[in-house]
Amino acid sequence: MQLTDLNGKQREAAETVQGPVLILAGAGSGKTRALTYRIAHLVEHHHVYPENILALTFTNKAAAEMRNRVEKLIEGNVRSLWMGTFHSICARLLRQDIERLGYQRNYTIYDGSDQLALMKRVVRTDLNLNEKKYDPKSMIHYVSSQKNLFILPVQALKAAEGRYAEEIKAKIYEAYQKRLKESNALDFDDLIILTLRLFNECPEVLERYQERFQYIHVDEYQDTNHAQYLLVKKLAAAHHNLCVVGDDDQSIYGWRGADIRNILDFEVDFPEAKVIKLEQNYRSSNTILSAANDVISNNKGRKDKRLWTEKEDGAKISLYSADNEQDEALYIAHQIERVREDSDHAYQDFAILYRTNSQSRVLEDALRKKHFPYRIVGGLKFYDRKEVKDIVAYLKVLVNPKDDVSLRRIINVPKRGIGDRTVELLLAFAQEHDLSMVNAIKRVDEVNGLTNSARTRLAQFAELIGKFRTYMETESLLECYNRVIQESDYIPHLERENSVEADARIDNIYEFSSVIKEYESAAEEASLMDFLSSVALLSDLDKAAEGDVDQNDKITLMTLHSSKGLEFPIVFLSGMEEGMFPMSRSVQSEEDLEEERRLCYVGITRAEKALYLTHTDVRMLYGRHTNNMVSRFVKEIPVKYIELANPNKKERLPEKTEQTRRKTVFDDLEVFKSINRETKQSKPVDDKHYKAGQKVRHKSWGVGTIVSAQPKGQDTMLTIAFDQEGIKKLLQSFAPIEKI
Repeated sequence: MQLTDLNGKQREAAETVQGPVLILAGAGSGKTRALTYRIAHLVEHHHVYPENILALTFTNKAAAEMRNRVEKLIEGNVRSLWMGTFHSICARLLRQDIERLGYQRNYTIYDGSDQLALMKRVVRTDLNLNEKKYDPKSMIHYVSSQKNLFILPVQALKAAEGRYAEEIKAKIYEAYQKRLKESNALDFDDLIILTLRLFNECPEVLERYQERFQYIHVDEYQDTNHAQYLLVKKLAAAHHNLCVVGDDDQSIYGWRGADIRNILDFEVDFPEAKVIKLEQNYRSSNTILSAANDVISNNKGRKDKRLWTEKEDGAKISLYSADNEQDEALYIAHQIERVREDSDHAYQDFAILYRTNSQSRVLEDALRKKHFPYRIVGGLKFYDRKEVKDIVAYLKVLVNPKDDVSLRRIINVPKRGIGDRTVELLLAFAQEHDLSMVNAIKRVDEVNGLTNSARTRLAQFAELIGKFRTYMETESLLECYNRVIQESDYIPHLERENSVEADARIDNIYEFSSVIKEYESAAEEASLMDFLSSVALLSDLDKAAEGDVDQNDKITLMTLHSSKGLEFPIVFLSGMEEGMFPMSRSVQSEEDLEEERRLCYVGITRAEKALYLTHTDVRMLYGRHTNNMVSRFVKEIPVKYIELANPNKKERLPEKTEQTRRKTVFDDLEVFKSINRETKQSKPVDDKHYKAGQKVRHKSWGVGTIVSAQPKGQDTMLTIAFDQEGIKKLLQSFAPIEKI
């Protein structure tokens, strides 16, 4: 092993082995290289036994890569090296001493489904609580957040005194932990907090590991939560040989408990710490790095550093202003096609990044039209997502009641008390009498073995499907869809769940309404049957396109969060608009806005050779059109780094004089001068104003009178009394009505 293989700062990091060290490693600066050389240097040159070295990572993949690199560097077996994720190392420690906490060593670790089953038992049976009010999934998120802060049940109960709802949640936490212990089981968060408890309650155990771990390394330190921070600090208290590696500019997981203050305050915790900055980037062109530096410099809560490279300036950053999301997606697909024709780039050289998974649908459609192979990272393809398949199944049953496969998928989704046993009995009856399941339900009184309550629930489900079929015959496709997702209880059920995952699924369901709107606007005679056929053909085309090429050679689509740690020659950042990125809710606090900016920095620094930014003037998202302002993050990039892809659409760039050196693309455009740092809700494109007393005509229900027009989010809820149909409530942007 030769330290001369490292650059000056990397070598300094490898050779500084005594005392606390903070390695601020910018994007693409070779942090893993510096860390592995440091560990190898300790073993080879300082003759430290591998078992006295601890290295903590966040993924098993990172730990395996680090171990392999160290093994190659010292050409020896490093099996005794303590290297792994926080959770795996804590599990190893607990196997030795967990009996001191009243558990047995053969404990099991519960996964997400196990946790949910246990939490349901606690809420329903143990505490006899209303599941709608104390949704089990939401309670799991609550418990996890408490554990991330190392707040035990007794502390949660004390903090909640006098606040009824918080007291109930704390009691749920207490009962959940009791059930876990009775089952001799731990969830993932327990691995950390029980190790902390062990150290607090058994000082001799802590002393043993403090003595063993003479040199401690932590990768991705900016992603640690409070409990992990406490764990590291306790272990390092004896020798103080703690080396943490991270980048505060890439701290993007605050929503799941990561605390950026851990890395920002490292020198407060360890005043004698040496800070080493890895600022030389080996990934991106100088232009891309300079743009990233200027964007992130607007954050106040950060360590001062600026990435640089020996690479050439490279191409300017291309900025495309699209008319709408279809224009944006087609532009991206066209650019991929053009670049491939003009160079030897493979499909796998391209990545399309976006803020939320729901944005992928239009992008996928554009790539399918070009027969381009692609893969979704960090999420399923839009039409393969469970919530989309569920809703499509509802629509299929309306068109074809004999579709038993679709009916079986939705009969108890969301849960309506129709269990597997009931479905089995119903299916057996249907097969015996050569009936579809829908027709079997109509004869539910003849099905042997069913309880009265099961018969009632099946009859209610049949009534629901019958009502939906009436909507299909009397309303527009979009109106029918909106009724299905609400009256089936699908959307309300997810809203009650109140979790990050549920919010993402709701976004995808509303995004599907955009698919319907596009179909209705293009079809001469829209029908649900033809629409479902078009969706099915899209899926077949997707499979056919992938069959013609190397399965590994695909364009990558992913969220910005999923892209961290990856790199691609050519990157597209789509949806660079206020309200989309940064997301509208994030601008309500400086802390959240700075995390969004760090996410933008991560996205920019994924690009090696070329970076494309795209935004739309108008975007239909979740079935609603919005007018968009360009993202403030685009505004923060100096004009000299940007080239407009469609310059005739906007005013020309300002002259590149010394006076305008720091001016940005939109400084001279009046519409962009007042980008506000507060939330700006976009207004629907539909500018028709309705008020009580007005007469309107519905294309299916005829003439009616508006009873009231009440604001609902960014839309307006109209209550209309129709002459023939009675009173109906419709959202203005979806209602096929016109003034009389």
